Amino acid sequence: MEQPVNGKRRLAVLFGGQSTEHEVSLRSSINVIKAIDRQRYDLALIGVDKEGRWLVYDEADYLVNADSPADIALAPSTRYLSVVPGHHHVQLIEISTGMPLPNIDVAFSVMHGAAGEDGSIQGLLRVLNVPFVGPAVMGSAVCMDKDMTKRVLRDAGLPVTPSVTLHRGERQQVDFNQITASLGLPLFIKPASQGSSVGVSKVGDLQSFMQALDLAFSYDHKVLVETAIVGREIETAVLGNDQPEVSVCGEILANDEFYAYDTKYLKGSQAGLVIPAALDPQVSDQIRLIAREAYLAAGCAVMSRVDFFLTNEGQVIINEINTLPGFTSISMYPKLWQASGLDYRSLVDKLIGLALARATDESDIKTRR
Repeated sequence: MEQPVNGKRRLAVLFGGQSTEHEVSLRSSINVIKAIDRQRYDLALIGVDKEGRWLVYDEADYLVNADSPADIALAPSTRYLSVVPGHHHVQLIEISTGMPLPNIDVAFSVMHGAAGEDGSIQGLLRVLNVPFVGPAVMGSAVCMDKDMTKRVLRDAGLPVTPSVTLHRGERQQVDFNQITASLGLPLFIKPASQGSSVGVSKVGDLQSFMQALDLAFSYDHKVLVETAIVGREIETAVLGNDQPEVSVCGEILANDEFYAYDTKYLKGSQAGLVIPAALDPQVSDQIRLIAREAYLAAGCAVMSRVDFFLTNEGQVIINEINTLPGFTSISMYPKLWQASGLDYRSLVDKLIGLALARATDESDIKTRR
């Protein structure tokens, strides 16, 4: 990794995207940008609109309705970018001028959801030779697909929620009675590759089950049907590469049936966050150990959030791994690290440092015989 000439590295923050979590991404970008150490990094702001077009923005006017979670949006712009993969001297060109942007030294993407945290952007950044915050292609892809996550974690001997995977082509052959005989009632129906609880339903009878399948299949070609676990929702934040660290545990106290999108992002304080969670020290240690094992088994690096259920019988079950957790003002990931002694600004700086360290570690890997 070359050292910056003027003492500063050029950091790109990527936000927006074509997923259902576009607005969440914009909210995350506000906090990350505020936390960047300007003595160490020069900023490049890159927004991706809902049509997938890349645009370069100035910090002063890149958003409209920034104070409204429901109405926040990218500001109109015609400063479109073209990506130049595989070139060591040019990465991005502003189309209207034909001029290249100054090269990016490291990227911090807060593009949540499909095409943002499923390995797509990560693969593109690898092709552009740009180090980035978050897991690489494999870890991102595995954890975005809840079915694949379960397969990997089960193979590692880690506890996951009992489930059945359905494909869109099997929609007409789904046997409700057979599924409930295996998984019981109630059930959760989830699109395999959506985040922020988009398309998720809790069901207790045939009619609601069929309606929930229709909703979930409208968001993905693959759907998970899971046993509804009765218990507490516990979350942990993990950061690091080969030797990851785990935060204190936190607990979500949701007033609704489950921690849905509206509760997370639109209703403000409808869900309580208890940090640290009121847990027996041995249980807390067990959860944190499993979080570390799951993080490594799934191929995560730099950062991820590992979510759990703690049943009334004391069983610890992994719910999911989120490789690009929210960075909004109410998001659990930065709050967990703040409670663990790492403030927001220091957290962002550490994550960028981990991204650069991984790139340095990988630079000696042979790519030719």
